Amino acid sequence: MARHRISRESNAEPVRITRSGLHEAVALFAYLLPYRRLFIAGVSCLLITSLAGLAFPFLAGRLIDAAQHGFEGVEGRGNVDGIALLLIGVLAGQAIFSFGHSYLFAQVGERTLADLRRDTYSRLIRLPMSFFANRRVGELSGRIAADLAQIQDTLIGAIPQFLRQLVLLAGGVTLIALTSARLTLVMLSSFPVLMLVATILGRKIRRVAESAQDRLADANVVVEETLQGIASVKSFGNEDYETGRYSSGLAAFVQATLRGALYRGAFVAFIVAALFGSIVLVLWFGARMVQNHELTIGELTQFLLYTMYIGGAVGSFAELYAQLQRTVGATQRVRELLREPIEGTMTGFVPTKPPPQKPERLAGDLIFDGVTFAYPSRPEVTVLKGLSLIASAGQSIALVGPSGAGKSTIVSLLLRFYDPVGGRILIDGQNALEYPLARLRNQMAVVPQDVLLFGGTIAENIAYGRPGATLSEIEFAARQAHAHEFIIDFPEGYQTVVGERGIKLSGGQRQRIAIARAILRDPAILILDEATSSLDSESERLVQEALDVLMKGRTSVIIAHRLSTIRKTDRIFVIDGGVVVEAGTHDELIAHPMGVYRALSELQFGSHESDDSSQ
Repeated sequence: MARHRISRESNAEPVRITRSGLHEAVALFAYLLPYRRLFIAGVSCLLITSLAGLAFPFLAGRLIDAAQHGFEGVEGRGNVDGIALLLIGVLAGQAIFSFGHSYLFAQVGERTLADLRRDTYSRLIRLPMSFFANRRVGELSGRIAADLAQIQDTLIGAIPQFLRQLVLLAGGVTLIALTSARLTLVMLSSFPVLMLVATILGRKIRRVAESAQDRLADANVVVEETLQGIASVKSFGNEDYETGRYSSGLAAFVQATLRGALYRGAFVAFIVAALFGSIVLVLWFGARMVQNHELTIGELTQFLLYTMYIGGAVGSFAELYAQLQRTVGATQRVRELLREPIEGTMTGFVPTKPPPQKPERLAGDLIFDGVTFAYPSRPEVTVLKGLSLIASAGQSIALVGPSGAGKSTIVSLLLRFYDPVGGRILIDGQNALEYPLARLRNQMAVVPQDVLLFGGTIAENIAYGRPGATLSEIEFAARQAHAHEFIIDFPEGYQTVVGERGIKLSGGQRQRIAIARAILRDPAILILDEATSSLDSESERLVQEALDVLMKGRTSVIIAHRLSTIRKTDRIFVIDGGVVVEAGTHDELIAHPMGVYRALSELQFGSHESDDSSQ
């Protein structure tokens, strides 16, 4: 159900228009201010072309009256030619200004939306990890895509259309009233019935359309889940099962869509009948007035044309209102995103001194002092319970323990993905909260167990550790990570495209590229999350040699699952239940017969190897 809800939100569903919603929309339109001159010019062109459109029925009526007087023996050819030339001039001017307002509004819309997209994306990637932990990628990408596209459609299309139809409606009503007040009353008398029936049918169609979108969202969920878990689908041979699920969802969508088509057909039939019925009524009453010499044929033609303008304007307001509803919903979601506090602004911590003007390289002294932490999404579960540990600059430490003990949480706090609930983390003797996030993370590098590569080239992925690095620097880092050997075997070498999430590379190759990325970064603090887990024995040996070189002179924090990789670390901290239960070197810890570390070692290697390693 949560996925279904997100799908609907990302499609900018209509919401009830309230004063607060309109305020949100107006606040977002502040992005128009840098382009207000273009916007004003576009509005001016729009008003001119709308007024020119209102002049067309009037001149058409005058043209018919001039022709009629000529046929009755009055010299009217000169008037006919003059009015026709004037009509051509009006149409030419209307075409020119129509192009002007279309182009100007397109410029305003595209430039405004580019600014809004940039600010939204910039805000999004600066939000804390707790924000992403509670939301799905589909919802967030929908805000960048669907919601902003909805706002774009409103800026480029709906606003100009609304202004145009408003001018045509106001001008049309005024001009038909001036043409014939009696005929205007006859025409307007049919509008209440038309509006009532149209409103009832419109609401029904909207409900059916929303139901159809719900069914489509259900079907799209099947596609999203299937593609995300395509390996599981294929390994279980469930292609037919998933096809059946998708077919069922599509069948429900088609049924709802056809029901909506039935109501839309009835609505169109009613509008056609009512519109032409109104025209027939006006024609009949107008013809009677012409017979009684209360109205000329030209004035009747003029009246009918204005009536069609008014009918078109009134008919368009329903769709414009629905679009406004969708836009208000979209702007509310985008504004919510823009109001989210970014990382580093929610700690409530007041620094004791300003950061240095020129950031210096960190030494890498780490102290976790009584750190307590619970994830915001699970505040009732305390992960770290007064944990304390120390790593001196240049020292390598390993974090071991059973799954769920809090090892990855320690790294997340070190990177300041989250901040402690209690206690403090000191880096070089200074509270980690006092460091600007950019400065802190720029001096750290992570080699995760599950390496994520971007869909660019190998060179671009390595250079992600230090954007702007030269190709020679990239190659040097790759050689140290023992990645150069397999990279040059590709026909495109370092320009080889790795595919989405690095799918074209093996797990071991992705791991070595991640290590090269960390080497290029030249961090003060290195974080290794079982960095050799995906490598074969030979590759592991080569990469371990590279890591040994990389760790020299840096503080290294290693999350270890295979204890064989951490025997040479300076200090091992055994984490269990959110606290440090043991600390020492490998030899010191293995010497405790009842210790947690020895028990873990015996599980992996057997009691004999554990005994041998302690000798």
